[in-house]
Amino acid sequence: MIDQLIEIFVRLQGWLLEHLVQPPLLALGFGSYLELAFDGIEFFLCGVLQISAAYLLLRPLETWKPIEVWPDRKAVRVDVIYTLLDRLGVVPLAVFALLAPLFVAIDGWLRFHGYIPWQIEDLIPALESRPLLSFFVYLVILDFAEYWRHRLSHTWRWWWALHAIHHSQRQMTLWTDSRNHWFDDLSNGFWFAIVALLVGVPPGQFVGLLMVVRTIENLSHLNARLSFGRFGEHVLVSPRYHRWHHALALPAERRFRYGCNFAVLFPIWDRIFGTQYMARALPPTGIEEGPAALTHADSGYWRQQWEGIRGLVAALRPQRVALASEPASISAERSAKAERSEQTEGSHA
Repeated sequence: MIDQLIEIFVRLQGWLLEHLVQPPLLALGFGSYLELAFDGIEFFLCGVLQISAAYLLLRPLETWKPIEVWPDRKAVRVDVIYTLLDRLGVVPLAVFALLAPLFVAIDGWLRFHGYIPWQIEDLIPALESRPLLSFFVYLVILDFAEYWRHRLSHTWRWWWALHAIHHSQRQMTLWTDSRNHWFDDLSNGFWFAIVALLVGVPPGQFVGLLMVVRTIENLSHLNARLSFGRFGEHVLVSPRYHRWHHALALPAERRFRYGCNFAVLFPIWDRIFGTQYMARALPPTGIEEGPAALTHADSGYWRQQWEGIRGLVAALRPQRVALASEPASISAERSAKAERSEQTEGSHA
């Protein structure tokens, strides 16, 4: 069954290239971009599958058991635009076009100096006959790297200036996962790809790994009262777990300077490195107003992109930023809000 679905996918990909994409590229003299176009069609088709699955499987959960209900969903509609651009390949292809020449040069330089990217199968030969286990091992390695990428995006001022777009959303839904500045996507794409190159992720598994990460990220941003249970909450990042990462304020007794719950897939990394916070409450999301914080949560797509650039320029200036602009900084007022929120939400959870 799976082989048949893969065959249908590949045939559709080839048909779209041959009949819709290849003719105009050749007519315009861009035949050298056919390989890039083929990859782009794969991204597009995977994105269609992802969006369809999210809408059919996850959106009903938000309708059935919503954490918050908003009469005006304008801010959510902006996130849908982010999702369409991201999942249908527009943003990833732009990132790929920028990074591909660089990675070709890096790979060539490494091979010229005698370094051939190794694979997990070289260290554990038994994995060669167990592709699913091999896939999971690569997933764990990439998720470990993603934890640190995510944590650094909250620590370095210039990166936070871009990543703040993602956290400025006060109407968090499954679509919020794709709410990122283009430069933030570029940084994330570079990080993910360089780690995959260094550990030797097989090309055939790369897209699959990326799809798994994105699907779970959609789930973790869900606006639904969904818990994975006492055991499951420690195994996989859930909407409740990740909501505390987006919390408008953190409890006073937990002094996380840059936030908490940075794990993308597996909460174990937060547990190991001391950034985990577990609670039954479902706090409001967003970031407080501040000099370098994005506060226009309900502004349009292009306005947010422009404000991200302004924030980046301001963060690169050699000056001290006020505490209010630091990600997840804990003031007395915010702590009081969190305590009241936890008491209120805890009684309904």
